[in-house]
Amino acid sequence: MKSLIPLVDSVLHPTDFSDASHRAFAHALAISLIRQTNLTILHVGKAFGGDVNWNEFPQVRKTLERWKLLDSNSRRSAVFDELGVRVSKHVERRLNPIQATREFLEDRPHDLVVLATEGSSSRPDWLHSSDAEAIARGSGAMTLFVPSRASRGIVSLEDGDLNLKNILVPIDEKINGVKAIEFARRAAEIIGDGDVSITIFHVGEQMPPIPELAAGSGWTWQTLLSRGEPVESILAAADKLEANLIVMTTNGRDTLDQALLGSTTERVIRKANCPLLAVPAGN
Repeated sequence: MKSLIPLVDSVLHPTDFSDASHRAFAHALAISLIRQTNLTILHVGKAFGGDVNWNEFPQVRKTLERWKLLDSNSRRSAVFDELGVRVSKHVERRLNPIQATREFLEDRPHDLVVLATEGSSSRPDWLHSSDAEAIARGSGAMTLFVPSRASRGIVSLEDGDLNLKNILVPIDEKINGVKAIEFARRAAEIIGDGDVSITIFHVGEQMPPIPELAAGSGWTWQTLLSRGEPVESILAAADKLEANLIVMTTNGRDTLDQALLGSTTERVIRKANCPLLAVPAGN
């Protein structure tokens, strides 16, 4: 299967310094390490002048030292010199974090945005009404949503261990799922340890046409057909397969603008027990 979209070369992680954001930060950092790319950490707050406490930001070097990827008391430059990741931290002194993040993305486009959500028992912090689509509007960026209370994840914040065994890719006959399938394969290739199962899943009477599936030694493909309500069926399949990642194509036209609000993707995000990668259909 020919690649249709570029690899991730820049990652943006908006943080509110909460425990939920720390888990999302681990995923953003791990992806940046694997890709050896730029990682931008953004905080939007009310602080002005010298009131910004930079120590509240996720500690990249301390995290990498805990993950045994850097020696203790490493130099600031070691993150780039030894691991190839260029980190920048930004503060936007604004009252509206969603608007500020959206404008930041418009000025400085990134390939991937990694956001924390509060998981299945409450509304996600970053997904009040149209917040998620507002963040990505006009950016053309993919978004990885990391539920804080998910029972399964890809990256351990404590030691940096990677765990990607099962990926679920729900597809729909009305939306071209090629990009979601391709990114699932890429995730298996760069994160998996050689035995990742990728399940292409559809709720309906018959499986829609799917593209030719690339063969590889690090992943296997299977298809799964189900009947029922789409959101609950996707969530049930993810739990049954013990999926570490769900990859879905959003139903937007060009970006995530008007793609998530009320959509199947948004409702899955609110209840998923694992991270979900939303790939804009128009990219």
